[in-house]
Amino acid sequence: MNSAKHLGGYTMEKKIGITLATYRKDKKMSQIELADKLRNYGINVSNAAISAWEKDISSPNAHQFLALCKILGITDIYNEFIGFNPDDPLAKLNEEGKEKALEYISLLLLSEQFQKKETTIIPFRRPIKWSILSASAGTGEFLDDENFEIIEVGEEVPEEADFGLAINGDSMEPRYHDNQAVWVQQTNSLSNGEIGIFNLDGMTYCKQLKDDKDGVYLVSLNSKYEPIKVTDESSFKIFGRVLNQCHLVKLFTN
Repeated sequence: MNSAKHLGGYTMEKKIGITLATYRKDKKMSQIELADKLRNYGINVSNAAISAWEKDISSPNAHQFLALCKILGITDIYNEFIGFNPDDPLAKLNEEGKEKALEYISLLLLSEQFQKKETTIIPFRRPIKWSILSASAGTGEFLDDENFEIIEVGEEVPEEADFGLAINGDSMEPRYHDNQAVWVQQTNSLSNGEIGIFNLDGMTYCKQLKDDKDGVYLVSLNSKYEPIKVTDESSFKIFGRVLNQCHLVKLFTN
């Protein structure tokens, strides 16, 4: 009669139950205590079920089995339940040889020269222009180089962005808040409904463009502000399309 047991598709050459019972008793743990510890792994079984496992009447599933090994301190699962592991470099050594091999491993670890190094991922950074003027600053020469400094940003900034600036005020809430950074793609043309950076009569704004039969308006998202009409006599420029936003604190502390 073949006494091998099956667990999750693997054949166990040794009886699972005897090994589990031996480890449990070595830890002076009752079956009730073991069932209680299994609940910490989301496994609700009775002590009667554990008794059936230990008598090889039934077998735990893969999740239950791994939790049992963790609780009982069974670290070499292959050797304990399957048998000789040909891929284990220590398997063919006697106890003295294993002890010497482990001593040598300890020396290598202490030297730090052969310790596994954690891979350090360097976050992507790129330079971009940052306006020293806010979106409510009064200047018609907003895109002059003297109004920008160069900063480094990460993946939070869209690739299409050409420059960034800070929002000043609450007129674009709830989408954009005071002291938030917005990222802008430089263009002199926007479609109706797009949000952009505009200069109107010497004042720079972050607004939504309304361009229809009623005329051209710069519209705030905050309803307490009236739309600003762009007339034929107005000095009007489009500086760019707003792409994204983030908090200034995050921007300058990365």
